[in-house]
Amino acid sequence: MNPARFRFGLFLFDSATGELRRENAPIRLQSQPAQVLGCLLARAGQVISRQELCEAVWGSETFVDFERGLNFCIAQVRSALGDDSNTPRFVRTIPRRGYQFIAPVEQIDPLEQLADPSDPPAPPLSAARRSPAKPIVLLSAACLLLGVAFGTALWLRFTKQTAQMPIVAIVRFDNETGDPAATRFSDTLTDDVLERLVAQSQGHYSVIGNARILRLPREQRDLASISSSLRAGYLVLGQVQRTGSQTRILAHLIRMPDQTHLWVTRMDGLPGETADVETSAAQTIAAEFSPRLVKAAGGDASSLAATR
Repeated sequence: MNPARFRFGLFLFDSATGELRRENAPIRLQSQPAQVLGCLLARAGQVISRQELCEAVWGSETFVDFERGLNFCIAQVRSALGDDSNTPRFVRTIPRRGYQFIAPVEQIDPLEQLADPSDPPAPPLSAARRSPAKPIVLLSAACLLLGVAFGTALWLRFTKQTAQMPIVAIVRFDNETGDPAATRFSDTLTDDVLERLVAQSQGHYSVIGNARILRLPREQRDLASISSSLRAGYLVLGQVQRTGSQTRILAHLIRMPDQTHLWVTRMDGLPGETADVETSAAQTIAAEFSPRLVKAAGGDASSLAATR
């Protein structure tokens, strides 16, 4: 992918640096999610397969869990853009095929950004020499100091908000069906819950789902260690169970370090482990957990109604 700059909606993305901005304000986006966004923007309107995105980001020779890694990247991209997988404005999921960037995209020539056509023309050299230099220097210095003060205030405010923002870690859902084939369903359900909680966070809480400690088998799991190492104040974990031909899903929202259950979502009588069941269960879990996490962060949970 050749380095380029893209403008879409209120956003500007530089694929060379991985920098994303909204109305000129930087938005934090990790390297791999930024690469995925760059691929989608470079081929806006086209359906890009999951395999193509994995090879573009990790290469064909790297040994990683592509499925889980790509799910995390897509979730982070949607969170950064304020997008929702149910009613997408930017990234649409094409079932069993891949993803498509659906918003209008303008590719910008970097040279065009060096000058703004609305800027007034520079004065002639002779006029510039006749202008008093000292007032201009003083005015420039004053503007610089004001800019530094304003930037520092914003940075301090952002740092304070980030430090106070709750962290929720998504622990791998356990396959308790006795059927090893159902592990793929429980893992995909874990990733879908992660994606939907990220999409509904709206800056009220942070979500961690790709840490190795979260994927350990149940017999090796230590909730206190997870909370301590990730600085997570909340954990989400769950089980997939089976009775006859029907499936039961349990999901727990736990406050750390006292390991208090804040909420348990239980879904019984589900018709097996299918993609429709997985999607519906993830939506239900996120819709019930997210308002409680927002409330814990001191936010207004009623604002999430539109994203459920």
